[in-house]
Amino acid sequence: MSLESVRAFFAEKAPDIAVIESPDSSATVTLAAAAYGVEPGRIAKTLSLRIGERVVLIVENARHRRSGRDHRP
Repeated sequence: MSLESVRAFFAEKAPDIAVIESPDSSATVTLAAAAYGVEPGRIAKTLSLRIGERVVLIVENARHRRSGRDHRP
């Protein structure tokens, strides 16, 4: 998913939500928190999965570390 596709989605579906972009790296929780001036616990991690025709989006606190075994049904 490109930044432009995200901008287009929010412009159409939720124009009151701003897409914030930082020139600083957000590759890790610590870097993302510093880039956006928030506590590390305020950073969310997302995982998007396509399972057949379903799309599942998992959003969790980025400080939680998971292994593949944690998401088994």
